[in-house]
Amino acid sequence: MKRSIAPLLICPACLPRERPLELTATAEADGDVTTGALSCRGCRRRFPISDGIAVLLPDPNAGPAGGQWKYEEQGTLATYLWSHFADLTGDPEAGEAYTAWASSLAGSAETALDAGCAVGRLTFEMGQRSELAMGFDLSLTFIRAARQLARERQLTFSLPREGNLRDEFRLALPDQWRTDGVDFVIADALAIPFARETFAQTATLNLIDRVSYPLAHLYEMNRIARLSGASFLLSDPFSWSTANTPEEKWLGGTESGPYPGRGMDNVRALLGGRDGIIAPPWNVTREGSIWWKIRSHRNHFELIRSEFLVAGR
Repeated sequence: MKRSIAPLLICPACLPRERPLELTATAEADGDVTTGALSCRGCRRRFPISDGIAVLLPDPNAGPAGGQWKYEEQGTLATYLWSHFADLTGDPEAGEAYTAWASSLAGSAETALDAGCAVGRLTFEMGQRSELAMGFDLSLTFIRAARQLARERQLTFSLPREGNLRDEFRLALPDQWRTDGVDFVIADALAIPFARETFAQTATLNLIDRVSYPLAHLYEMNRIARLSGASFLLSDPFSWSTANTPEEKWLGGTESGPYPGRGMDNVRALLGGRDGIIAPPWNVTREGSIWWKIRSHRNHFELIRSEFLVAGR
């Protein structure tokens, strides 16, 4: 974890009250804290930093719960690395989704945040447009791979070709990509451990239908965004499922309830000030959809369409 981000952090367990965290570093190199802890004087919790990764969860000692275990498996990691970076490996089957999402971002921004960053492609893209680009995810395996890529600029992974045969992929970041302003932490999208109004540019990709309380995630993304001079990218397939979210908390996909109809229509209305939950309101400047792919093996791909909007204020 970069020492420079410590002043931006707050205790995720004390939210909605924002209490700063105190950094104790026991090992660091070149401004990167490799071992240490962040402590809250209010609730007395200590959030560990190990191998450079800060665990900023409301309960930092809790392990993966429910379906989260699958994101710690090496096979799942390789699938996500391919989905995010296959175009950089030269694979002709790669899609262009992340290039498209990146092109939807506003120009330059001092600070940027990628919520639910997985293995970090959009975070790296944000790093080319901002002084500080933060990515966070619940998965230790994902964050470890993203940090390795930021430090070493390359890694290899493999996926099934057919049966027990495998294809190996060599991933290298483009020479011109800056990584000095990119960092990753473990955090919860419902309790984002950053102070309000920290980020000029924010994004949440394919996440709002995966969290247990989508409205709380939208509220949190609004809290950490600047009140003016800010941009927001949201993209999602709106694949509502009770496996992830209780139906009464869906932001769409129902005929009745507080948010009937289509998810994107409700998100747009909430960002525009509906019910006074999101304030100040956002102005949607662009909308569309982007197809993205996941590879299982050489002849098996999953093709998903995510709707997106870009908003500013």
